[in-house]
Amino acid sequence: MNENKPSSAPAPAANEAKLARLNSPWVFWPATAGLAVLLYFALSYLNLFLTHESTDDAFIEAHVVSIAPRVGGQVLAVHVLDNQLVHSNDLLVEIDPATYAITAAQKKTSAEAQLANYKAYLAGYELMRTKVATAEATAEQARADAAAAQATDTRAQADYQRNQELWKQKTISAQEFDAAQAAATQSAANAKAAEDNVQVQASKVEEAKATVAATEAAIATALAQWQEALTNIAAAKLNLSYTKIYAPCDGHVTRKFAEPGNYVEVGQQLMSIVPTEVWVVANFKESQLKHMKPGQRAAVTIDALDRSFAAHVDSIQAGSGAAFSLLPPENATGNYVKVVQRVPVKIVFDEPLPADHTIGPGLSVVPDVQVSSFSLPDWMIGLAALILAGAAAMGFRSALRRKLNR
Repeated sequence: MNENKPSSAPAPAANEAKLARLNSPWVFWPATAGLAVLLYFALSYLNLFLTHESTDDAFIEAHVVSIAPRVGGQVLAVHVLDNQLVHSNDLLVEIDPATYAITAAQKKTSAEAQLANYKAYLAGYELMRTKVATAEATAEQARADAAAAQATDTRAQADYQRNQELWKQKTISAQEFDAAQAAATQSAANAKAAEDNVQVQASKVEEAKATVAATEAAIATALAQWQEALTNIAAAKLNLSYTKIYAPCDGHVTRKFAEPGNYVEVGQQLMSIVPTEVWVVANFKESQLKHMKPGQRAAVTIDALDRSFAAHVDSIQAGSGAAFSLLPPENATGNYVKVVQRVPVKIVFDEPLPADHTIGPGLSVVPDVQVSSFSLPDWMIGLAALILAGAAAMGFRSALRRKLNR
């Protein structure tokens, strides 16, 4: 047993050497720095876990504008290429305008004819008004003549009555009596003719007025026909303008189907334009929405760029995505298994996206929404990591020194 004692004596010395090496600045300070880095990442993750919500079920969305013709015809020219950036009012496609130009010219000629017809009716109307005035003047003269003839007849009849009494008394000759009788008969006939002429002239006035009324109706019809012709011209010109299709907004051309020579129908899709304005639709779990609300800050990492962009929550959909699907679930039938639902959340970018990269619908992103009003900044987390690492290092060095001093 005495022979084994000297072999165990170097062990404390070896341990002291190891502890001394741990206390060496070349080991102690790098270890402290490494611990600080680990603490920084651990505290950052804990801060994000407690104050942020994130999901990888998120994608870029945008308003995709479908370009379709309003008139049919043969494609004359296509002025854009696939994925080309276009601006609002840029010419995209031209359809052969020949047929529509001829139609517009025909409508213009028809409108000119309707205008001439309308003017002819107006001239006829003025002529008929003149005829009415003339007929009324003639009728007035006929009434005056009838009144004069009636007065003459009245006097002639009175003379005849006196001559009859004188004839009975044999105070006048037969010749004088016959003259009085003839005058009475003639005056009666003249009065009757004058009265008949009054009726004739009155009927002519009514006839002229009826013609004026008919002409007014014809003028109204001609005016309506002319206005309809003007409308037809406008419609023909509008159809002619539709043969040139312009970009309704800025964006990139996608899914281009139009080619020169193709015959296209009204409403047939020729291409699509994806506007430059995009946003994010993130499908968060319903359990992640407890503290989420519009206006909260967010950071969106686009996988295609491997870069994060500042954003904010714009709105939260009133209902889960499954509720608005083509075949929504029917939970009232069969066995029910509870599934955590996902709710689309719209997130809008606060900073412009890089112009040298094409960002379009369907690209994958990872949004990180700050749902807590308070979140530790990075510098504070770094400071806390340094303090904790320094405290741990001091505690370790203090324990190490006590062990070496024993």
